[in-house]
Amino acid sequence: MTTQHPVDHDLVQAAAHVARTRCRGDNHTMAAAARARDGRIVTAVNAYHFTGGPCAELVLIGTAAAQGAYDLDTIVAVGDRDRGVVPPCGRCRQVLLDYFPDLKVIVGEGDRVRTVLVTDLLPESYVWADHQLDTD
Repeated sequence: MTTQHPVDHDLVQAAAHVARTRCRGDNHTMAAAARARDGRIVTAVNAYHFTGGPCAELVLIGTAAAQGAYDLDTIVAVGDRDRGVVPPCGRCRQVLLDYFPDLKVIVGEGDRVRTVLVTDLLPESYVWADHQLDTD
């Protein structure tokens, strides 16, 4: 059973604002916002490229680290052109799980927006750290 958590509406609004004001053309079509454990909100946009440019969630991980926010609590992605909340793709789900195994992710559409754990988005997942050799 998926555990639901309160929706951080300020986070959704922050991502929607960035999607509305910073996404331009085909290169930047998605925005992400995350709340760090210290309460700060970090935002980013994707960098689309036909070779597989990074999604907004992945750009956000680097942006957060550059700002000293290494522990994220909740993340959301929002599409440009008022597309609303967009769930993370499979690659992003795996990366988010590996970086932040306790992360909450906002998903759903319209009045069905909800917050779930990243582990609920990737049940019975492969956890990279669990399969690394001990170096001790």
